[in-house]
Amino acid sequence: MVEVTETLSIGQVAERTGLSVHTLRFYEQEGIFVSPVRRGSTGRRLYSQDDVDWLTVCVILRASGMPLPALRRYTELVREGAGNEEERLALMREHHGRVTEQIGRLTQSLDLITFKVGVYEDLLDEARPAVAPGRQDQWAGDGAA
Repeated sequence: MVEVTETLSIGQVAERTGLSVHTLRFYEQEGIFVSPVRRGSTGRRLYSQDDVDWLTVCVILRASGMPLPALRRYTELVREGAGNEEERLALMREHHGRVTEQIGRLTQSLDLITFKVGVYEDLLDEARPAVAPGRQDQWAGDGAA
């Protein structure tokens, strides 16, 4: 029995991965696909679900700040197959360290922003006049929500 594999157009892959058509072509040129991108009889690119799955990994790694050369190297190692797991692990540990540092910096930034939001909320709360019972709050405008 022959196994039929669904093929996807470049537009469908762009839609599924969130990558632009231009980026997909660029990734192909840069060797970011584990397997060569196939072409149909008309020369159009044909992708498989495996390609989409791999691109999903690439999107996550790039979103986490992995540099393109590191992603290219990781792809090469995966393409080579078993036997280079130590190098893959080293590459991932290095990236893990960078992401952990980035999270630390972002946490510091968020702490500062949260503090500043509190300062400005307190300043604005202090600037609002107290509302006497039975009087409409002047900050409420016309009372419409």
